[in-house]
Amino acid sequence: MAALSSPLRVCRGILKELRAIQGPSYNKSLAYNYVMDQFRKNEVTGERYCRAQQEALHASHTYLCLLASTRNHLALHNLYHGKGERAPEEVAGLVGLRLPTQPGGKGWEK
Repeated sequence: MAALSSPLRVCRGILKELRAIQGPSYNKSLAYNYVMDQFRKNEVTGERYCRAQQEALHASHTYLCLLASTRNHLALHNLYHGKGERAPEEVAGLVGLRLPTQPGGKGWEK
């Protein structure tokens, strides 16, 4: 299993994703209150190994991954989602190709 990030870094990452989703008033939301309560409840004060804390850290890291992946998916979906019929030049540009400039040409002449 890969090493997990520190709890503070994961907490900040989740709050960053909440801020991106909900805007500047994210700290008044129920999700913000729940995340902060869970992190406060699972913090360990002594130098001891706590299985419940490790499980909570793993769950929070997984939730952070879910939030970031969802945001990236929505950005890609908005970028590449079909907008009806596109011109052949635009479709070729999406995949990095050029259309020939003259009929029967090889495509690289000006």
